[in-house]
Amino acid sequence: MRFIILIAALTAYIQTYSQGCSDAGFCTMGAMKPDQPFNRNVKIKLRSMEVSFYRGTTTTTPVVYVTTMDFNFSINSLSSFQIKVPYTFVRQGNLGSTEGLSDLSLCYTRSIKSTDKFDLNFSAGAKIPTNKSDLLSDKFPGEPLPMYYQTSLGTFDFVSGISLINRKWLFATGIQIPLIHKNENTFDWTDFPEYPSQEYIETYSQANLLKRGIDVMLRVERNFRFSRLNFSAGLLPIYRITNDRITDLNGVEVKPDGAKGLALTGIITGGYQFNVKNGIKLLWGHKITQREKNPDGLSRVMVTSLTYNYRF
Repeated sequence: MRFIILIAALTAYIQTYSQGCSDAGFCTMGAMKPDQPFNRNVKIKLRSMEVSFYRGTTTTTPVVYVTTMDFNFSINSLSSFQIKVPYTFVRQGNLGSTEGLSDLSLCYTRSIKSTDKFDLNFSAGAKIPTNKSDLLSDKFPGEPLPMYYQTSLGTFDFVSGISLINRKWLFATGIQIPLIHKNENTFDWTDFPEYPSQEYIETYSQANLLKRGIDVMLRVERNFRFSRLNFSAGLLPIYRITNDRITDLNGVEVKPDGAKGLALTGIITGGYQFNVKNGIKLLWGHKITQREKNPDGLSRVMVTSLTYNYRF
């Protein structure tokens, strides 16, 4: 009953204040992942393969679909290594459609302390770009697409985080720092002159030669676990602590107003374990608050994902 009340309250709150989701990828890496199990008897969580299917609606017309292969390999009883390989499809956008391999994630996780009451884990890793964020429109040939349509962020990023997990709660925090900027996106509001509505073009933040800022995150999650079923409800605040930078039409690097600050998302998950090795999980996320400007195109109104996991 308490779980039902919690979900109802969170859902009502999200529906009242919903906007979107902003995650450059590190919130599903290593110690920062949602819905992590705490099991003192069966050491299975370090060896797994997951296949997930994601759908995200944006603050404008594109809808983002991502299929991800997520591999976790145990190095020893205390350490594991994660590889994430996503493939992205962007559809239903007024300016075009794109698809391609997305940024790769590599993450090392180490157990710092493990007791009968909690696990404390540390992760460090990197995100590797697969292109320079310079995909062009298929509907308006030669026009550079906004970042909402791009399959890569175009940066090499350092990622690190730590988590505390017990039978009921998950607390995690992390940071993502772009180190090398390969982004060659050139979208600005003078593009798409043949499009009938300039007002629509300006719903996309300009991103000419974008240099993303630094993100920090905090995950707070309450878990409810039964023999085969599990549920969780939580909040995911992500704060961009340094402003994005773009190059304006005069060739001057500027910091767009409103491109740093808080993005807050409410998340609910539900899972079913068929047996020790096989299970599925459904995740639903909805934005509570969002930064005013999103040159990186990461803002989401609602996200859903279905995941199959196999442990070995």
